[in-house]
Amino acid sequence: MKDLYQQLAPLSLCALLFASPAVAQDAQNVPSQSAPTQFQPTASISTYKIKSGDQIEVYVWGEERLQRSMSVLPDGSIAFPLVGQVAAAGRLPQELETVIRNALSSQYRGEVPQVTVSVLTPAPIQFTVLGRVGSPGTFETARDINVLEALSLAGGGTEFANLDRITILRKSADGLRVLGANIKPLMRGRVDAADLESSNIVQIEAGDMIIVS
Repeated sequence: MKDLYQQLAPLSLCALLFASPAVAQDAQNVPSQSAPTQFQPTASISTYKIKSGDQIEVYVWGEERLQRSMSVLPDGSIAFPLVGQVAAAGRLPQELETVIRNALSSQYRGEVPQVTVSVLTPAPIQFTVLGRVGSPGTFETARDINVLEALSLAGGGTEFANLDRITILRKSADGLRVLGANIKPLMRGRVDAADLESSNIVQIEAGDMIIVS
């Protein structure tokens, strides 16, 4: 038990370094469902990538008829008046703003009004952690997390876990992708720039399966 505690302590510390303040509150095992966390409207520069199931708002300044709240469809698209079907998933809000504004250009003789895209409610991300972890299972979170945070939610690696050989299975349009992660350098308690550079802190996506051998 003492060895397990010593291993979990740095993992929890590192997760806090990379996590947003509310990650631990947002994530839970699937059986205990809770409402997704409400996002504030995106700032002028956002690093959040829109995904299927997100509730977004599109607002064209000065055009109330073109203000819409909608969910991103399972195929990653949205339907917007005067524009039609637009691919939204995988894009930053500001990128989608540009796409919609360009598509509206044919509808205006002068300058096209400013377009604002806000993520109102992000769709929850569900992922599975298997292998040598304290609490293997399926988890759900309303926020983006990385592999370090995901393992922390699963109780961290056990005494004999190979934290330098973590496998992440991810479904994509091209089939099953296999990603690797190495967080062992981060388990020494003191993390420096070299440790971060040698580690592969993969961002977790919906449907990912994380295997700790």
